[in-house]
Amino acid sequence: MAITGRFATSSGFEYPNLSPQSTVNQVNTTPKNRRVLVTGASGYVGSRLVTSLLAQGSLVRVLVRDRSKIVGLPWYSQVEVSVGSATKLEEISAALSGVHTAFYLLHSIGAGGRFDQVEEAMALTFGQAAQEADVSQIIYLGGIANDASQSQHLASRANTGASLAKFNVPVLELRAGIIIGSGSASFEMIRHMTHRLPVMITPKWVSNRTQPIAIRDVLYYLDEVAKLNEPKSGIFDVGGPDVMTYAQLMKTFARVSKLPRRIIIKVPFLSVWLSSLWIGLVTPVPVALARPLVGSLINEAVMDKQKSISLLISPPPSGLISVEQAFELALSKVARNEVASRWSDADAIMPPWQKTQSDPSWAGDAEYHDKRIIYTDASLDSLWKSIEEIGGERGWYGADFLWWSRGLIDRLIGGVGLRRGRRDPHILRQGESVDFWRVENLQPQQVLTLYAEMILPGKAWLEFSLAQVVHDGRSMRSLTQVATFQPKGAGGHLYWAVVAPFHKLVFPTMAKNIIKEALRKDEVAREHGR
Repeated sequence: MAITGRFATSSGFEYPNLSPQSTVNQVNTTPKNRRVLVTGASGYVGSRLVTSLLAQGSLVRVLVRDRSKIVGLPWYSQVEVSVGSATKLEEISAALSGVHTAFYLLHSIGAGGRFDQVEEAMALTFGQAAQEADVSQIIYLGGIANDASQSQHLASRANTGASLAKFNVPVLELRAGIIIGSGSASFEMIRHMTHRLPVMITPKWVSNRTQPIAIRDVLYYLDEVAKLNEPKSGIFDVGGPDVMTYAQLMKTFARVSKLPRRIIIKVPFLSVWLSSLWIGLVTPVPVALARPLVGSLINEAVMDKQKSISLLISPPPSGLISVEQAFELALSKVARNEVASRWSDADAIMPPWQKTQSDPSWAGDAEYHDKRIIYTDASLDSLWKSIEEIGGERGWYGADFLWWSRGLIDRLIGGVGLRRGRRDPHILRQGESVDFWRVENLQPQQVLTLYAEMILPGKAWLEFSLAQVVHDGRSMRSLTQVATFQPKGAGGHLYWAVVAPFHKLVFPTMAKNIIKEALRKDEVAREHGR
């Protein structure tokens, strides 16, 4: 379906004039009239791919379930946003209207034992909609599967590609090895396990070989296949220059991180279930996500030379990034707080009894509140900075043991816990995760609303709001802190009754310490003459 001229939607949206940057591979050039759809744009790869495509001057549309998840991303104002569910044909069809190339980056890993059935249904719906919309090319990112039959995760990835290919639209499937980059789930697992465990008891399949690839090289290949002059069908493996065992991978990370030598003891009796529980306790990756990822490690993940991407696309002129270089790049990004996206940016796994985030406030059986208002002379700027720095390494302004205990309980029952941390210690973006919360609403120096993604018999929010007020005849600032809980059934009411006494310790301390930190920031600013 050809489209000419500057793209504008019926709603009046126009893409801004972007200055295309010269690309590494000049063999193909993306026609400027191609409209590109990126699904999974709030996820780890999707968000970075949008940035890369925009840098090349592509006309980008993104498909998301919740617009608020991407409002805070740097590229939000430069793309067209289509809101819809991957399970609804009419919404997918609307997103694909007028699209030349569609990137399929959707998955339901961690959505329960039947995630493979969900993924197949989504792929079939997408393939049908793409055919009806006359899409020229689908590009799908899966995983290298030397023997996918051993892993539900890899088998589902392979089946997704096959389901997309059942329709009359060329499907180019890239199968990647472990992706190494700041914020990727695989990197976070390796990083935290290696840092925290000088001696590791591991399953025997840590001796299996893998061929990791740096996120930069994944994006390079995705960019390049989108620029092919003619649609292409086929399966191509993408991997980095190094082939090593999973054990060697962890030892390499330890060496790059300048950690003492790690001792790895292989035993034959650790099951996927036990391994994923252990990973859920010592890394930020929750058990529900760790289980399918660990399950895929029983497979060797090495490129098939007969399916190598080099048969279609030349490697980057500067060469592929080695495992050591990939670790160094990722660690440097973490150290400089320059993590562009994280695995936790994608939608979290919610227990079935929790309602969707879009439910109105009156949808619950009842609402419980814990509300605190404090008036202060602290400046608005310092108050906001103190609020925005909450969570992660900074903690929750007191009662740390209670927060730690609640996070541990959440991990033990399969939730995300506190170990997700945060992307940046000072700056928040709407839609990103903060420990077991997600930023639902962010209005600088006004409101921060956090939505709970811990396992709960109901729904919970924590909101901070600031205002300039007159109190006792003086111009002051007010900090309003509100914890809200909507219980689900009798269990929800019982839960609130049990935790309410602890709130009397947690929430007053939190509000007072936010004020204390804001006043400290003001004092520092005065000392520096600001």
